Amino acid sequence: MVYITEDLIRRRAEHNECEIFSLEEVSLHQQDIERIEHLDRWCKELRILYLQNNLIPRIENVGRLKKLEYLNLALNNIEVIENLEGCESLQKLDLTVNFVGRLSSVESLRHNIHLRELFLVGNPCTQFEGYRQFVVAALPQLKSLDGTEISRSERIRASQGLEEARRCVAEQEQEYLRRRAEEKEEARRKEAGVEEEKKERKPGFDGRWYTDINNTAPESEKNKENQELNENPKNPEEDEEQREHEFWHTPCSFTPESRLEAHRHLEEKRRAKEKGKEKKPKAPRTLITADGRVLNINEPKLDFCLTEDEENNTIILDLEVYRHMDTSLIDVDVQPSYARVSVKGKIFQVVLPAEVKPDSSTAQRSQTTGHLLLTMPRAEGEIKVTKTVPRPPRVRQNRRSGGLSEDDQRKNNVPERLEVDPSKRTAVDLANIVPRQIAKEGPMETSRPDPPAAEDHFSEGFVDDPDVPPLI
Repeated sequence: MVYITEDLIRRRAEHNECEIFSLEEVSLHQQDIERIEHLDRWCKELRILYLQNNLIPRIENVGRLKKLEYLNLALNNIEVIENLEGCESLQKLDLTVNFVGRLSSVESLRHNIHLRELFLVGNPCTQFEGYRQFVVAALPQLKSLDGTEISRSERIRASQGLEEARRCVAEQEQEYLRRRAEEKEEARRKEAGVEEEKKERKPGFDGRWYTDINNTAPESEKNKENQELNENPKNPEEDEEQREHEFWHTPCSFTPESRLEAHRHLEEKRRAKEKGKEKKPKAPRTLITADGRVLNINEPKLDFCLTEDEENNTIILDLEVYRHMDTSLIDVDVQPSYARVSVKGKIFQVVLPAEVKPDSSTAQRSQTTGHLLLTMPRAEGEIKVTKTVPRPPRVRQNRRSGGLSEDDQRKNNVPERLEVDPSKRTAVDLANIVPRQIAKEGPMETSRPDPPAAEDHFSEGFVDDPDVPPLI
């Protein structure tokens, strides 16, 4: 059973900023509501109220809505028109497809002097002889009945035959009430039979139907029944389909009880379907195996790039996180051998090619692309795995000869250095291209360079060519 709660009204009052004290229009249709309550105390400013397609059996708790102009109660289980005298501003009342059989209850709307439109289509009272004539005469303020405008001549004729129409309607109403009482009794017996059938219908652990263990039937009959069960075992799914077919194809009268029964049946089917669709809790994903091996995982299915920066001795992870996702939904965990990023609860984990320093690692996110950049410096003293080179066979020397074995030489941690004779250098010594002069001892003594000799202007074997002009 669904109740009208404050939370339900606030959710339906989004157009009024979820304020209910000043609410003028609210729609509570298709909520499976079975009773009208609280609206006359919480929403006194209501002008339009939609309550169609529910399971409301009675009009109540709306008498304080003085400003209510339109009330829609179509597709409910209402049988009597009542408790609307206090709705002084009511102009339109919709009771389409209900179960109003007491047509005389329409006269209670005589006090609603502003009522202009009334809809009773689909109610049992519309089948009464003289129905329209009685309603038009009983409610002189009406302008339209069941969507048809009331003319002045029709109103005059209805007023003239009101007494005859009232007597005819009263007889038909008594007959309807007697028939309605029989329908209620039949529905009560049917409900009791269904409850007993549910109690008796209890299959065994294997889905078969067994007789009572205290049954004192002859042994031959028991063997016959067991043989029939073995030959034609009942399938629970087929039995359920058969009951479903019988429920929807068995003819029944259209009453409030049958409508409630159909609603409850659909509700049970919906719950059973939802229960069958309930997702089983997923087993926690294994991030690290029992033997300590870290796994590579990419649950969010993000593109990434893992590179090594040899110059800065760092490892860089570029993770292409969604551009418009809030950074608060990202959680980063860097360990010496792997990096883990949680993106909206989904795990991204990658094994690093070398050991890193978690404390010195940094995480940055681009404001343009949204990418997440992890910079992880390598740990000092990293041990790299290299290929082993085969060694030549060992040659052991005799200790008596004074030589050391190869193992003793390996224990000696003094490094061997190669010395180069400075006289054997073949490269040009740029520092000694110009010879340095040694300063003479003594105060204020300076050495002056000797002027170049005249002989230096001519080299040996020089021949003067008269055809070449002299250099000036």
